[in-house]
Amino acid sequence: MDTELTEKAAGAGMEAARRKFTPEFINRIDQVVVFQPLGREALRRILALELNVVQQRVFSSAHVLPFVISVAEQAREFLLGEGTDLKYGARHLKRAIDRHLVHPLSNLMASNQVRGGDLVRVDFDGDAHKLIFYKDAEDLSTHAMLQMVDDSIVPPPMIASASAITELPRVANARSTRR
Repeated sequence: MDTELTEKAAGAGMEAARRKFTPEFINRIDQVVVFQPLGREALRRILALELNVVQQRVFSSAHVLPFVISVAEQAREFLLGEGTDLKYGARHLKRAIDRHLVHPLSNLMASNQVRGGDLVRVDFDGDAHKLIFYKDAEDLSTHAMLQMVDDSIVPPPMIASASAITELPRVANARSTRR
């Protein structure tokens, strides 16, 4: 958005505020901020961040061994189409990711179709208009999985090093106060 258009939008906003609010309230406004709609590149960066959050959740889960999720370009476009619009921007993107990616992955994990060490590729089926999931590899080493994910994803200490042996903390026995 260029400067002239931004100033025009700010002026229209102030004029609308003057019609709605009292002069005393308007005098308390120091500055008008005009929000610009998100561009396609900004939406793609937001999607990448949200997908990294999902991968981080998989790596940080204490109940499952980690696996890697690889989302194809067409699947990303589908998620953007389902989770963004001109009026609300990326507000619905998290819900679209949960509905189309996280819930199906959870079902695959619950049915043991996806296990620790797997590489799960997510693609888009245009005919069915939905995401499809493929297992491209099994039994990957922790090191190989860490090489496949974004650098911003921090694995928990217990899987950060494939050779590290982690001992669970010992719980001290509680002594009874009864004699």
